[in-house]
Amino acid sequence: MMSIRQRREIRATEVSEDFPAQEENVKLENKLPSGCTSRRLWKILSLTIGGTIALCIGLLTSVYLATLHENDLWFSNIKEVEREISFRTECGLYYSYYKQMLQAPTLVQGFHGLIYDNKTESMKTINLLQRMNIYQEVFLSILYRVLPIQKYLEPVYFYIYTLFGLQAIYVTALYITSWLLSGTWLSGLLAAFWYVTNRIDTTRVEFTIPLRENWALPFFAIQIAAITYFLRPNLQPLSERLTLLAIFISTFLFSLTWQFNQFMMLMQALVLFTLDSLDMLPAVKATWLYGIQITSLLLVCILQFFNSMILGSLLISFNLSVFIARKLQKNLKTGSFLNRLGKLLLHLFMVLCLTLFLNNIIKKILNLKSDEHIFKFLKAKFGLGATRDFDANLYLCEEAFGLLPFNTFGRLSDTLLFYAYVFVLSITVTVAFVVAFHNLSDSTSQQSVGKMEKGTVNLKPETAYNLIHTILFGFLALSTMRMKYLWTSHMCVFASFGLCSPEIWELLLKSVHLYNPKRICIMRYSVPILILLYLCYKFWPGMMDELSELREFYDPDTVELMNWINSNTPRKAVFAGSMQLLAGVKLCTGRTLTNHPHYEDSSLRERTRAVYQIYAKRAPEEVHALLRSFGTDYVILEDSICYERRHHRGCRLRDLLDIANGHNASLGTLVTATGAGQGRDDGWPRRE
Repeated sequence: MMSIRQRREIRATEVSEDFPAQEENVKLENKLPSGCTSRRLWKILSLTIGGTIALCIGLLTSVYLATLHENDLWFSNIKEVEREISFRTECGLYYSYYKQMLQAPTLVQGFHGLIYDNKTESMKTINLLQRMNIYQEVFLSILYRVLPIQKYLEPVYFYIYTLFGLQAIYVTALYITSWLLSGTWLSGLLAAFWYVTNRIDTTRVEFTIPLRENWALPFFAIQIAAITYFLRPNLQPLSERLTLLAIFISTFLFSLTWQFNQFMMLMQALVLFTLDSLDMLPAVKATWLYGIQITSLLLVCILQFFNSMILGSLLISFNLSVFIARKLQKNLKTGSFLNRLGKLLLHLFMVLCLTLFLNNIIKKILNLKSDEHIFKFLKAKFGLGATRDFDANLYLCEEAFGLLPFNTFGRLSDTLLFYAYVFVLSITVTVAFVVAFHNLSDSTSQQSVGKMEKGTVNLKPETAYNLIHTILFGFLALSTMRMKYLWTSHMCVFASFGLCSPEIWELLLKSVHLYNPKRICIMRYSVPILILLYLCYKFWPGMMDELSELREFYDPDTVELMNWINSNTPRKAVFAGSMQLLAGVKLCTGRTLTNHPHYEDSSLRERTRAVYQIYAKRAPEEVHALLRSFGTDYVILEDSICYERRHHRGCRLRDLLDIANGHNASLGTLVTATGAGQGRDDGWPRRE
């Protein structure tokens, strides 16, 4: 069992924070410098200051997170095997391929080893580039070989510093998005402060470094910032083309680095569909974004040797269905309110039916079963029937896949983020309902997006996009805790935008008959400044204490196990055990595995269930036959599983196996009733 113990020696460390930025400052107070030249100079000065702060905040956040990682593990002082063990569960598996590429005599041999791999799954040769999203490890290994840094920087540091560097880009992109929405870089600064002070709920990069989402989310944030700018009206043709290029590149990189990209982009497609249907953004821009999503996925599909899970994704089926439904239903945006509402409901029904039909046809043609465990899990999670399926129950019993804990809102409220978010959300949702009703009531609303600017109630397309985005990802986070990082980071952006938005304050002051341009200026700058001062006063001492607390990695049992395997077993030995531990065995010893934590393959899931029979009520002869069918030479049994107390009764691994095997029918309903267990999905012990 791994633990973190207090480090004996004490040494000072640097601090940091976090924030990011960019883009133009709209609606500067007219009472500042007068004249075209003065306003232009003021705009350049504002852009320079805001951009400089953005870069500094991003870098400080990166240094801050890297320092926390170092202080937590004393990473610079521990042995190489301990460093590798610190990459728990699937993190260790992904890092092992980076290590494998560096150890290969040549790049060609390294690529060949990944494409024809026979050590990740015993008695099978698999294409890792097709199965997993590990192009980032390949790229980093090539970069490390090419750059003249081998004498100055160890491979593991090159890897983790790249991930912490991406966090700088992530925070900068959040800063820019908030700045674009509000028109002032002060909004971006507040978003970055909130991201740092709510670090427990906005990121987990410092203790799950190689996790796929830590690679993907920075590109996702860049994409959101680019979409926010793209949805602005009256863009110059060159600016529009460059923005589309930025959206395409960021979407492609996001899709390439995370296997769950298709589900996140499906949420985005639903946002675009909603706004397009309600006339809240130009249809042509929505079409461009749909096309970029499909093109990016198809390019990733080609790079992943025509991965069938991508071709059978709901996203491709949905986007194609939207295009088909548009062709079949012309004149969708004309007529009276009831007429348009009826057309809209018919359009929604048609898109839904077409999506399910196309997806079912594609999956039958490809014989695709890779993602069926996800739909079984969703079916059981939302009470659409109890299940004895081992994979579905395995997810149901993990806390990370349970509902968002209520104490999350307490933490977010301590920084005033949740209060500000609810305040801004309630106002913008009200405005969105008014605008949607107006659009559906206007029989000539093909140009309603342009006319909205002149109306008394105004909702810009970029604001509408971010509003529906935060609502949908909020529902996702509430239903599945692991997805909260997609919501909480955007929550920082949306709340800070609202507090610095002249439109929000104008509407609020008009509603209480206190409207005055000076008051708007005072409110949009004074409120965020006061919150920033509060955050500094309340959280700065705690951050300094956190940075001065020095601890050390300590897991002697696992270190002893890895050393024993290296010293006492043949290089070609095959090991069976839990998915989480075997990932570490692969990384630290290079031995062959029977199963591993990358669960997006139906045959692997069957293998894992078979290997886990070592913990079930099965005859020894049956278990031995199963293990030998995979060529197993050694089995690793873990006390933490045999005497498991992490989960409730009914959610322990041995209980799930008994239910799946039909050995204990009385526990069948107990699993779905208990819901989430008490563990963490990253495999690390809790840090109080």
